[in-house]
Amino acid sequence: MGSQGGFYQSKEFLDLVKSIGEARSKAEEDRIVLGEIDTLKRRISEPDIPKRKMKEYIIRLVYVEMLGHDASFGYIHAVKMTHDDSLLVKRTGYLAVTLFLNEDHDLIILIVNTIQKDLKSDNYLVVCAALNAVCKLINEETIPAVLPQVVELLAHPKEAVRKKAIMALHRFYQKSPSSVSHLVSNFRKRLCDNDPGVMGATLCPLFDLITIDVNSYKDLVISFVSILKQVAERRLPKAYDYHQMPAPFIQIKLLKILALLGSGDKQASENMYTVVGDIFRKCDSSSNIGNAVLYECICCVSSIYPNPKLLESAADAISRFLKSDSHNLRYMGIDALGRLIKISPEIAEQHQLAVIDCLEDPDDTLKRKTFELLYKMTKSTNVEVIVDRMIDYTISINDNHYKTEIASRCVELAEQFAPSNQWFIQTMNKVFEHAGDLVNIKVAHNLMRLIAEGFGEDDDTADSQLRSSAVDSYLHILGEPKLPSVFLQVICWVLGEYGTADGKYSASFITGKLCDVAEAYSNDETVKAYAVTALMKIYAFEIAAGRKVDMLPECQSLMEEFLASHSTDLQQRAYELQAVIGLDAHAVESIMPSDASCEDIEVDKALSFLNGYIQDSIEKGAQPYIPESERSGMLNISKFRNQDHHEASSHGLRFEAYELPKQTVQSRIPPASLASTELVPVPEPMYVSESYPTTTVSSASSDAGSTELKLRLDGVQKKWGRQTHSPATSTSSTTSQKTVNGITQVDGSNTSNSRTRETYESRKQQVEITPEKQKLAASLFGGSSKTEKKPATGHKISKSSSYMVEKSHVPKSSMEIASEKKAPIQQPPDLLDFGEPTVQSNAPSVDPFKELEGLLEPTTEVAAAKNHSSTAAATKSPDIMGLYTETPAGIHNKDDGDILSGLSNPPGTHMLGGTTRTQVAQSSKGPNLKDSLQKDALVRQMGVTPSSPNPILFKDLLG
Repeated sequence: MGSQGGFYQSKEFLDLVKSIGEARSKAEEDRIVLGEIDTLKRRISEPDIPKRKMKEYIIRLVYVEMLGHDASFGYIHAVKMTHDDSLLVKRTGYLAVTLFLNEDHDLIILIVNTIQKDLKSDNYLVVCAALNAVCKLINEETIPAVLPQVVELLAHPKEAVRKKAIMALHRFYQKSPSSVSHLVSNFRKRLCDNDPGVMGATLCPLFDLITIDVNSYKDLVISFVSILKQVAERRLPKAYDYHQMPAPFIQIKLLKILALLGSGDKQASENMYTVVGDIFRKCDSSSNIGNAVLYECICCVSSIYPNPKLLESAADAISRFLKSDSHNLRYMGIDALGRLIKISPEIAEQHQLAVIDCLEDPDDTLKRKTFELLYKMTKSTNVEVIVDRMIDYTISINDNHYKTEIASRCVELAEQFAPSNQWFIQTMNKVFEHAGDLVNIKVAHNLMRLIAEGFGEDDDTADSQLRSSAVDSYLHILGEPKLPSVFLQVICWVLGEYGTADGKYSASFITGKLCDVAEAYSNDETVKAYAVTALMKIYAFEIAAGRKVDMLPECQSLMEEFLASHSTDLQQRAYELQAVIGLDAHAVESIMPSDASCEDIEVDKALSFLNGYIQDSIEKGAQPYIPESERSGMLNISKFRNQDHHEASSHGLRFEAYELPKQTVQSRIPPASLASTELVPVPEPMYVSESYPTTTVSSASSDAGSTELKLRLDGVQKKWGRQTHSPATSTSSTTSQKTVNGITQVDGSNTSNSRTRETYESRKQQVEITPEKQKLAASLFGGSSKTEKKPATGHKISKSSSYMVEKSHVPKSSMEIASEKKAPIQQPPDLLDFGEPTVQSNAPSVDPFKELEGLLEPTTEVAAAKNHSSTAAATKSPDIMGLYTETPAGIHNKDDGDILSGLSNPPGTHMLGGTTRTQVAQSSKGPNLKDSLQKDALVRQMGVTPSSPNPILFKDLLG
């Protein structure tokens, strides 16, 4: 750090670096850095900091980040420095930003605009700084923002800019190949650039492209060979030489590309032979870079179509590597030899002594590379020596990862080149013993299968000798203090299958050994399970042979322990053993045949052994089985599966647009309703819904009518609450009747109220719930009781639909009336709670609105209701909102609330005959009921159309 020019740093910064370098512990270093962080936080937030000072602060922040501490508080200041006009400050800002931020950082968006501007700068140094930042900070999402400018820079007059533009495009290709797939031709063009630096930079993206698709670039073989020849002949400027080698890194990259293009292609390889041979002759092996070029030539020769002269040159180079005293060169020679023996195996025989020396070298890395070479050189004549050396090396190392790799290679070589089965079993025993549980469980299964199958020939004597030797070796190995779990599983299986096969060992001796294994490894559930199964096999073979089974005491105690084990697997095996011991010889021989582990198990998928049982059952009256595809009138299970699959898939993210909101029907007010009046219609609070057509329910087909009366939920907001399904509300009657404005009439023309209902329905669709409306509704529902029943249907029915549906009258019993009178007074229900109450009976509910409607019945209709009270039920009157259906809007009266409160019906009030008016008059409180009814009558009289059959006269009501 000099003290001249723009690189000047303050003494404070130099002291910081010196103190950190002299720190004796990590704790002391952290203390110094934390103090520096506090200082920078305080100073970097000061106003009007000179650019030179800010540049130093940013460099000190970089130093803090390099030591592993957080300097995120200064990131924004580094971003601001990239906007500066000063070249030194801008380049310092770009350097800091590329070190501080990653491509997914939130501050990247603040730099993209600056990069775009700097890429168009006239100063090529600014452009180079921006291209450096592009390679580091631009992610897949921001590539399109800078891609056009980078492509334009491929034709920049400065070679440094063109080189960095190629590097930026290569970075884009690595991040998002599809974003630059249309620009691949630019790499081909830049390969012919006049500047060697640009040409060398182009080799990197071309190498990646050729690795993916070799055939598309076969036409470039001649170009690559020509470039390599020019480089080897030193036609490039001296500036590209390194240790007197002409552009060695360009040579190495070209050799890698030629190795890909010439692999398996004789015609392309023939064009490479001459230039590769020239490099072999001209390379200087006295320097490391020369040896690197030679090694790459050997790799190229081993990849392209073989050529005898080139193979000989490669063998000479390998010989020089192996005879060197440098471990690095010997390592490189072993690796190169491993590549060549695939083509010419006899080359390895020329260097046997050198390979043995490397195998005994104390350098562990060189020794491992030599074992890789031996693995490639193995054949049936040398497999025993190589595998033994590998096992010995496995014993001497503690690295479990590499020990696993060596063990797997030993197993692979033993399985592929084993001279005899006895040697294979002994080798596997060594591998299991020393590699332990690092060996794959499949190796154990293969070993058990080999012992069971034998030599695969008809020589039973050789197979029995193999199994006998395996039993002897395993009984000897059981004396070891600690054995791997996988190896113990193999031992238990072999002892169970063949422990007593040749009669050399008694059943009591083998079972005692197995019990010892289960007790010694009591923490291993798998080993104990194998031991129990082996015991069951031995006892089964003894029973099948007709010999008496005497279970040892230790075996009996072990079984008792397993019968009460927490492991269900051990319990099942113990119970199976207990059951097998109690069977006769014939049954045991059928279920546990001797030496049948390799026999194929035939599975009868049709379950033909049950045919007799099925036939007997059918003869006794059982129904025959009907395949699922032939069933009619039954649900198909596949539909449920498809539905479940559809529901599961519908739970993911959905990207389709929302549906357009449905337009509400505008209410039309008749001209007659524009007359002045003192009352304002009070709409009933409800959600926007579709209007429902009027449904007529006849007495002859009440059930059919109930099925037609279904609530349509299209576009209706779903309510919360418990859903219940109740029986239909329609009841049969001898005559068809309907309710119009609270009056029970015989079925006739209903045209008098059709327009009123349409206006009422359309107006209810436009209603929105407001607090005032909720309060009003609560006052209206204040007298209702929870014991009152709603119409019992399978769906929720709105008041408007119940208003339009024709009901049959059913007389109320005295018990129902008494229960209604005894209903306790409860708090007003929550208007927003639309949950269905629990239905206890099918009695029709009493609507308070319809009770209020009964107040306005004409005298003649009240008398008629009295005369027919013995045969007609209490009539459900329509919603009180029907009173104000055609009342003009916009006219308010301060007595509205009083009128409605005066019309409220107390709980327990029933509209039975003419007593309704008296009961309401006695129980109502507030303003004068007579005045309220007079005002209501005026509205009622104005709302009656000329075609109304029974106009309501308020003089009849008020006397």
